[in-house]
Amino acid sequence: MNSNTLSNAKTKEYEFGGPIGAFFIILFSHSLVYYLWISLTYFSGSLPLPQSLNETLPFLGQLLSYVLQGAAPTAHAAAIYLGFVFFQYLLARFVPGLQVKGLPVPSENNRQLSYLCNGIGSWYITLIAAAILNYTGIFPLTALADHMGSLITVGIIFANLLTLGLYFGSIVSKKMHTPSGNPIYDLFMGTVLNPRLGKVDIKLFAEIRIPWILLFFLTLSAAAKQYEIYGAVSGPMILMIVAHGLYTNACMKGEECIPTTWDIFHEKFGWMLIFWNFVGVPFVYCFQSFYILKNNPQFSTPALIALFALLLFAYYVWDTANSQKNRFRMQLRGTFVKRNTFPQLPWGTLKNPKFIKTAQGDPILVDGWYRYGRKIHYAADTLMALCWGLSCGFSSFLPYLYPLFFVSMIVHRYHRDTKRCEKKYGKDWDTYCKTVPYKFIPYVY
Repeated sequence: MNSNTLSNAKTKEYEFGGPIGAFFIILFSHSLVYYLWISLTYFSGSLPLPQSLNETLPFLGQLLSYVLQGAAPTAHAAAIYLGFVFFQYLLARFVPGLQVKGLPVPSENNRQLSYLCNGIGSWYITLIAAAILNYTGIFPLTALADHMGSLITVGIIFANLLTLGLYFGSIVSKKMHTPSGNPIYDLFMGTVLNPRLGKVDIKLFAEIRIPWILLFFLTLSAAAKQYEIYGAVSGPMILMIVAHGLYTNACMKGEECIPTTWDIFHEKFGWMLIFWNFVGVPFVYCFQSFYILKNNPQFSTPALIALFALLLFAYYVWDTANSQKNRFRMQLRGTFVKRNTFPQLPWGTLKNPKFIKTAQGDPILVDGWYRYGRKIHYAADTLMALCWGLSCGFSSFLPYLYPLFFVSMIVHRYHRDTKRCEKKYGKDWDTYCKTVPYKFIPYVY
């Protein structure tokens, strides 16, 4: 079967509830981003609800008026958002970095695509540029907080236009990758696998450069705004800066591990990935930072120390678990390169790790953190998300929406992955599940 036949073969299995599920996820995701922004802007992060069922329609009308008045796109917001995206693209294209080969792509005649992984250099350049712009007053950090509503709308417009452009582009070029034939579902899941602009892989760029760097700077903007108002940055806000800074830095310093992951190798680049990378992650995940800005919650010193300790412990497990897994794969392929990017944590690389040989040929790691849980990095990620919520106290439910959303997302992702692995590995997957009986939490679940 040639690559064109394989690429255009229609998929027969629906995920996420098929076209109807995809439509409602799209509708819900747009509504959620605006709802959380409205909560922060007009209700100090509390849960906006109608007073009674009879008030539902007027209440929805009021929410819409908030969006139309406070989140209308502006030329200034467009310049900020599009300027950031373009700057990150230039860095991804021209900053020197490590060249990494991806997995053989069946639809490309098993060709291994090349990826320029210069995330850590681009990250530091961005930090320096932001510091200079803020210090000189050319672009103060507080500008993101001041224009967040308009930035959200610009991001939404950009994400939706990019989705449509890639979808219709794949139709015109006759290079649709496993389409379903349903336009709503194909827009949602995508019909392109490895779109490129020049030498930059757009999917890798979108997953690494845009969401996490923008998230960090939104949190930094909230902190700058808090300092402007109160003359100090609070302990909970510092925790969020550390949390988002560590997470972003980890993505940048380990970028060379990403090209062989499930997202890059298998997931098509459609609305789901585009919207959540360009809009959802930065503007939803920053909720706790702006909640702290609006409410300035106070913690005792012991409580704050405990929260920092939990965050750092969870980060250590998450960082080293991901490193163990990805470096194990790279060692087997002979592509592992020892890096000196900060921080290189103890136990991040396994020596002579145990693994299960499979008839399919791909080994399954059962050592390091992965002898305790199949998805232990998800459990650590959940703990970090919980720390974000705890930093806001207990006065509102909404700071805990992200941890709950994250749990539901990783459970769904786990089942998708398990279904794929059962089909791929057969009896070897049963052996693996017996060897590592726990899914997320060692000796619990």
